[in-house]
Amino acid sequence: MPRRGLVFALLACALSAEEATVGVAVPLTLTGEAVHTHRLKTEDPGAGTVAGGFRAMLYPTLKLGSNWFTYSALQLHSTPFFYHETPEPQHRVDLQVIQAFVGYSRTAKRGSVIVKAGQLSSAFGSFPLRYDDAENPLLDQPLSHTAYLKLRPDQLPCGVGDMLRQRLLGREVDFECGGSETDSDGMVPATLYGLPGIEADFAVRRVDARIQLTNSSPANPQNLLSRSQHIQWTAGAGYTIRHGLRVGYSAFRGPYLDRVVSALLPAGRGVRDFPATGAGVDVQWARARWSTSGEWQRFRFSYPGFRTPPTVSFGYVEVKAVVNPRFFVAARAGFQRHNRVADSQTRSSEAFSPDRQSYELGAGYRLNRQQLLKIGYEWLRTDGVSGTRDNVLGIQFVTTLHSIEKALR
Repeated sequence: MPRRGLVFALLACALSAEEATVGVAVPLTLTGEAVHTHRLKTEDPGAGTVAGGFRAMLYPTLKLGSNWFTYSALQLHSTPFFYHETPEPQHRVDLQVIQAFVGYSRTAKRGSVIVKAGQLSSAFGSFPLRYDDAENPLLDQPLSHTAYLKLRPDQLPCGVGDMLRQRLLGREVDFECGGSETDSDGMVPATLYGLPGIEADFAVRRVDARIQLTNSSPANPQNLLSRSQHIQWTAGAGYTIRHGLRVGYSAFRGPYLDRVVSALLPAGRGVRDFPATGAGVDVQWARARWSTSGEWQRFRFSYPGFRTPPTVSFGYVEVKAVVNPRFFVAARAGFQRHNRVADSQTRSSEAFSPDRQSYELGAGYRLNRQQLLKIGYEWLRTDGVSGTRDNVLGIQFVTTLHSIEKALR
């Protein structure tokens, strides 16, 4: 992800009139999708195995001068659209504000700096820059951004036995030592959606870096009206070894438990004493018609009473080959691994949740500069589960439009 935030924001501000100091642009990506999978029968055995959906990504951008700009990323989509939504029986249309911020950019001979404030995508990891269907060569997303963990920030587990009991509850997560009484499928370790905060991005020659302060954890995002907000940091850096090859690192740490469990914590302890920690490394390489990217990430979630708290590791490698200007093929292999937990008296004899492996193979054909047709098949393997029930065949038709692009001054 070369110069992650810097390139992203600067490209967002680009207008057709290069010398314009004031202008507006509203790029739009529209996606229609159809999937075939038995995941659709998870909650409703009588459901079919085919579903369709749509997604619209709108990027309104306003350039306010030579240095100031505003940028936003709005997502409207039906469910199920994303593969991790296919087990849900509900059909609805959701609107999310992924980003909406004011930014200031400054460029000099030796480097650049951008400062942003508002709703920001998390600075953790490298995949958020390829969240758009026109940028993602495959149809699904890495497990660390989509897999629901058998953990909750709004309930407390009683110990190892309570943690292992979640294996018997299907998709539901229900700890027994208090907290929220609402139903939950668990938590995603690193959100792809926005967090209120501020961020500074820097680039000096081959080095890029970013530091972000947000109102909540990427593992448990909160809005500005929530009573469970806790300031925390996310940071990252990268080094471009040579043209086409970059390595990076990112990390976050801070409270993730909801305020509802505060009264249940040990005397003298607060939610800040039980943080969530994430760390990851990423690599990108591109040469001629080949490009490769990969990430390894580790997440640790502290709970009271646990000597060894739940820890989850994720990793993936993605390869894309451009066969000709219109046609490409791509593949991604990933894994999700869980540790053995221990409380003050017991250590689990097995991982607190089954491990997973995912494999996706896809191809894309560009009908023209604006339209892309993608097809892919994903194999999802969960330890102890056999069969092809969780596999997904999908097809997407992606259209990119520069609907409004106007220099005002």
